[in-house]
Amino acid sequence: MDETPIVDVHTHLFDESFGGLLLWGIDELLTYHYLVAEVMRYTDMPYEKFWNMTKKEQADFIWKTLFLERSPISESNRGVLTVLKELGLELSTKNLDSYREFFKGLKIGDYIDMVFDKAHIKYVVMTNDPFVDEERKVWKKGHKADSRFKSALRIDPLLVKWPSAYLKLKEWGYDVSEKLTEKTLKEIKRFLNDWIDNMDPVYMAASLPPTLAIPSDTETSLIVENAIVEVSKERDVPFAMMIGAKKLTNPELQLAGDSVGKANIESLEYLARNYPHNKFIVTMLSRENQHELVVTARKFRNLHVFGCWWFLNNPSIIEEMTRERMEMLGLSFTPQHSDARVLDQLIYKWKHSKEIIKKVLVEKYSQIIDSGWELDEKEISRDVKILFGGEFEEFLKRDF
Repeated sequence: MDETPIVDVHTHLFDESFGGLLLWGIDELLTYHYLVAEVMRYTDMPYEKFWNMTKKEQADFIWKTLFLERSPISESNRGVLTVLKELGLELSTKNLDSYREFFKGLKIGDYIDMVFDKAHIKYVVMTNDPFVDEERKVWKKGHKADSRFKSALRIDPLLVKWPSAYLKLKEWGYDVSEKLTEKTLKEIKRFLNDWIDNMDPVYMAASLPPTLAIPSDTETSLIVENAIVEVSKERDVPFAMMIGAKKLTNPELQLAGDSVGKANIESLEYLARNYPHNKFIVTMLSRENQHELVVTARKFRNLHVFGCWWFLNNPSIIEEMTRERMEMLGLSFTPQHSDARVLDQLIYKWKHSKEIIKKVLVEKYSQIIDSGWELDEKEISRDVKILFGGEFEEFLKRDF
């Protein structure tokens, strides 16, 4: 496992050409929204006061509250410790300023190389949203691609914020109206095709609510069926759905305020059944959806299951999900993605996940060896490559 290069199929990272959009370093690690949500449980500080702090002040507060005043045992806290340890820093000092000094001495290009080497990453798939002005400018100026960072066309606003998204499309020269007329749907398809040409994405992607209902007369359903699935098939760009996110359950927490809900699996079954020549890449956020998702994947070969997303990215749940998927899907899925928003997180998210996947594989290999089946090292190496990107690339039928 440690020798196999990893394809990280979904991240929120950027390559160096995106400038400040690429987050890295100790202060970004400490102010990651997982830790923000956790620290606010230990304080009565007004949310507004926290958001008015500088990044350094926020990091200082989180370090003091989560790491010094109590033991850092949560998974997101342990992740920070793993990163520092893997970078060779001395944890026993508990000296945040000394860790900052280490990062100050790094150049971002060199640090990308270091992180990719330590995490053993072949390439990552970014999240690229043309509705974000700062990012859109980079693509419009002519993005200089780093082959280790593949693009993914993020289209959430089209599906969950159409009343505001159509105004943006109109501003950019697309002849659309709020009502989803035949002409507007045609223009949405033109928009998608233009950005596929701009980005050459691995897939189109959207984070969708647990209330997703397809088919229905909702804007989401109409755009999916009358624009996205058509372009997806014509351009052979899969549609990736991340289902189950409840946005801003606590708005005062901002990004950290999103939550989770159980979704209806029937929407996914409908799409896989009615569009058999389309490719769908899917992860679901609710633990309660995981068994249904695996069963659905057994029925439809045009559906690729990936990762333990967001609130599921905890060791106890990763182990349960990985075992369940192997028992029903064999090796025909991608067990994990990092979902990293901070470059450094590639180190801990993959180190922690590999420990768990290794444990499950040892168990499964032991069972078939006990039955009399023989395994050699080449076969095990083949299987690990399948799990760490090989099956994903085979599903895409695309050579990277």
